[in-house]
Amino acid sequence: MKKLTAALAVSLAVVLAAGLAACSKPASFQNTDVTGLRYAEDFALTDHTGTPRNLASFRGKVVLVFFGYTQCPDICPTTMVELAGVMKELGPLADRVQVLFITLDPERDTQQLLAEYVPAFDKRFLGLRGDAAATAKVAKEFKVFYAKVPGKQPGSYSMDHTAGSYVFDHDGKVRLFVRHGQGTAALTNDLRQLLK
Repeated sequence: MKKLTAALAVSLAVVLAAGLAACSKPASFQNTDVTGLRYAEDFALTDHTGTPRNLASFRGKVVLVFFGYTQCPDICPTTMVELAGVMKELGPLADRVQVLFITLDPERDTQQLLAEYVPAFDKRFLGLRGDAAATAKVAKEFKVFYAKVPGKQPGSYSMDHTAGSYVFDHDGKVRLFVRHGQGTAALTNDLRQLLK
């Protein structure tokens, strides 16, 4: 009788544990979950080494796409510093993440300038650019706003632009939108989930 009671207790414990595991919620993202979004599906640009790239170029990695420009005085460098911090927090997992900086200012952001600017934050980061038409096309595909704001001198203009990032899973599907200023902890947590 004692053996039967012990066996029933063990069986009950296994059933309860399985039931609790089935009922537990999957971890949720801290940034905006945009899984299934019907835009931000691809791009065709050239990286700062001169290599043509699209999303499929990075299949197998989690990809983070940020739009900005190298002359940006605040949001862009702040975001790039935060992304570099996230890569450090990820440790060895960071090698499975690709950060892409897409310039919205191809007039000034040459391939050479991107090659100096973007890897200065993290050597694994890639800068991407296209001509004015390609830039307009990718901005439209990603629903990114950008507009030139005249400065005091002809070449001293600034660019107003959407200050967020998109994150794609290793299959190239868009999963998250990250608003500017969210800090590194939330994004690190979300990337760890996507890297499982």
